[in-house]
Amino acid sequence: MVAHSFQAGDWVIYRKTKHSRNPGPRAANIDAAAHGDEYSYTVDKFWIVARVNDDGTILLRTRGGKRHTIGVDDFNVRKANWWERWRYRDRFESVEGAAVNQVEPQTS
Repeated sequence: MVAHSFQAGDWVIYRKTKHSRNPGPRAANIDAAAHGDEYSYTVDKFWIVARVNDDGTILLRTRGGKRHTIGVDDFNVRKANWWERWRYRDRFESVEGAAVNQVEPQTS
């Protein structure tokens, strides 16, 4: 797999795996557990690259202000293509808007 060249400010889609009894309306790839009491599924998350670290990881920022550090070679993250940037721009813009009052943490 080719590593993407991420830059701060890039709009990315992270495919997150979840487990619950009631998958939501955005759930995809739904798979029932062996006894049918729970489901495993994926949900696309619309996040923004806050920082690219020297150690081969990227810091992602969510709409709620959370931060996740993942490797650039994680197959669950990818840059949004032009169609997704247009179609989901309100979700990405809400992440940018949430970051207006937040201060970016400094690392040494």
